[in-house]
Amino acid sequence: MSPFRIALADAQYLTRLGLRQILSQEESLSVVAECSNESDLLTLIDAQPVDAVVLDYNQPGRFSPETLDRLRAAEGQGPVIVVISADSEKQRIFQVLEAGVGSFLTKECDEAEILDALRAALRGDKFFCTKILNLLLEESLGKTAGKTPDKCDATPLSPREVEIVRLVAAGKVAKEIALQLNLSTHTVYTHRKNITRKLGLNTTSELVRYAIDRGWVE
Repeated sequence: MSPFRIALADAQYLTRLGLRQILSQEESLSVVAECSNESDLLTLIDAQPVDAVVLDYNQPGRFSPETLDRLRAAEGQGPVIVVISADSEKQRIFQVLEAGVGSFLTKECDEAEILDALRAALRGDKFFCTKILNLLLEESLGKTAGKTPDKCDATPLSPREVEIVRLVAAGKVAKEIALQLNLSTHTVYTHRKNITRKLGLNTTSELVRYAIDRGWVE
């Protein structure tokens, strides 16, 4: 089976370089083009169809939320779109999500999440990083009381780490978490070490309090 053809759409050369290096580790993915503006991207899609576009829409003068609509209208169904953006404006993020983007990461996300998001998109599945999941949960539960704050602070944890924090806060020990998530106990301990380092916490009680404060457990 031929590798999936990927186009990188970002105004920043260093971002494209980093993404290319990450995606090159996956044999099923092949970066076939890089674009620094919308015009070049649409010309590319018209001349050389690709399976997926990794895009930062929040780059005025280069890419915008409207770029997503133009991609879909370019040719038939068009490529799947994975958004990786540093955008922190909630209104704009919701605009993009409501437009049907099914894979959305922030630029704080790590290599594993980027690869997972692209694999999911190519399968036709959705993938949202923790920051975006929190936004969706907040919206669905009405925690903003009808108002959407202007800014959204990124969480430092990956979706897997959030899952482990929730289980720890629910009273699960490492062996139980490993069994539930189909991981090794060693992997769970490694995740916990990374979590406490990222959050600057030292004890399980502090971790539980963190989960409660964010509404992940009662």
